[in-house]
Amino acid sequence: VQLKESGGGSVQAGGSLRLSCTVSGFTSTSRCMGWFRQAPGKERLEVARIGGDGTTRYADDVQNRFAISVDIFKDILYLQMDNLSAEDTGMYYCTADEHYHCFRPSTDLPFRGQGAQVAVSS
Repeated sequence: VQLKESGGGSVQAGGSLRLSCTVSGFTSTSRCMGWFRQAPGKERLEVARIGGDGTTRYADDVQNRFAISVDIFKDILYLQMDNLSAEDTGMYYCTADEHYHCFRPSTDLPFRGQGAQVAVSS
């Protein structure tokens, strides 16, 4: 199994970025996937997750600003991030589980990518 993030970068506060995560190696494209963020010196924080049935869950601080989605045909996970703030700065990791439903937060899923850096300047 491989997960590879792309789309990170630097943006000013109020701007937008879209992260992508290309997934390979699973036998099914319907599974639990998610994103978490980790800033230097801080703990991992779940950002969002999506189950195989499309059910989504977001952290309170990104609700109504971020949107998680998946292209099941291409097996690519996305995170659209709008109205970014400096507090959103960090390394964003794509994670996945072989299970259809999300039984754990995205921080605890067994498969993880290398991460994509997001830097938001105020």
